[in-house]
Parts: sequence; C-alpha cells; structure tokens
Amino acid sequence: MAFDRGRVSLAVDCAVFGFAAGGVRVLTVRRRVPPFADGWALPGGFVEAGETLLCSAARELEEETGVVAAHLEQVGCFDALDRDPRGRVVSVAFAGLVRREHLTLRATADAGEARWGDLADRPPLVFDHEAILAAALAHVRASLWQRPLALALLGARFTLAEAQTLYEAVAGMRFDVRNFRKRLLATGMLASLDARETGVAHRAARYYACR
Repeated sequence: MAFDRGRVSLAVDCAVFGFAAGGVRVLTVRRRVPPFADGWALPGGFVEAGETLLCSAARELEEETGVVAAHLEQVGCFDALDRDPRGRVVSVAFAGLVRREHLTLRATADAGEARWGDLADRPPLVFDHEAILAAALAHVRASLWQRPLALALLGARFTLAEAQTLYEAVAGMRFDVRNFRKRLLATGMLASLDARETGVAHRAARYYACR
C-alpha cells in the first residue's frame, strides 16, 4: 500500500568550534545559491541514501570547508515546519570540535567562502542556525566537568593556564585560578606529563593531556 504524505527531506547541520588567540571560534560558510544566497550559515546539507547521519555530517563538513579532523556529536533535531523555505526539511544538528593544529581551511567549490569567526563577533546566521549554534554550545558547556570534550580544542598537550583560558571562553565566565585547577584535576580527566614549557620568561608550567 502506498502512502502519500508529502515529501520530507532529511538534512544535517554542523556547529563546529575551534579555539585560537584565547577565544572560541565558530566555522561558518557563505551560501552560493538561494535560499539566502550570500548569507552566512553553518556547514551542512542533505543526507544521501546509504549514509548514516554522522557520515553525512562529516562529508558535508569536508565538502564545504575542507575540515576532516572534527570530532562530531549529535546535539538535537530541528523540525519547525517553516525552517526551510524550499519545503519540509528536518535537520539533525551536530556539535563539532577541531583541535588547534587543524584549524586551517581548504577552499572548496561547495560554499562561496568558509571562515572561522569569533563566537561573539560574527554575522547573523540564516535558517534556524542561530538556534542550532546555541544548542551546540550548550552541549559543549554541559560536558565541561564531566568529560574532556572541550579540552580537545587544545590539542595533544596543554598547560592548566591554557585549560582555564579555554574553559572561561566556553563558559562565558571567569574562574578563580586556585579553585579552577583544583576542580579540574579532581575530575580525573587529566594525565600529568613529564614535560614543561620551554623558552618562557616565567616559571615553566607542566604539560597535561586528556586521559
């Protein structure tokens, strides 16, 4: 028996974060085609037959920005009836994290322009991507003291001072230095490394890594 309930398309959108110069960066693309041509959006697109949602998100991210090293986690489903002027489109959103050594973008043909922008100083996003971005940021914030998700932004090793700068940028608040370090070390998420900073004028800080 055939059912005609109208066409519903499935899409994925990726709110991908990086960390540079003491601030959180978000990856956006300028759309080349309608709707919202020349507007800024999160990387994403339609799911193809035979793809899982995660594979589709990774493919769209690479096709539009050249980023292939993102850690992606699903954060929600966005299904407002009017979210896309082209028709009924349901989007599954992902939060992505890119380590600092992988922030370089590669020009692609799928988006007019891709760029890292400051989370608080960027153009408004089209579709419902502001809501998707907020949900992805909330997902990362909720993990700060439970698992080392955000710490992936720092790379393979980092100092406690770098970790605090990151946490303050993600959380949008300041932490007391002593209390922050005590709390972070108490989570058991960090492993102390037998290495310290070199070539610094101050006392060399110890490096840590995620367990």
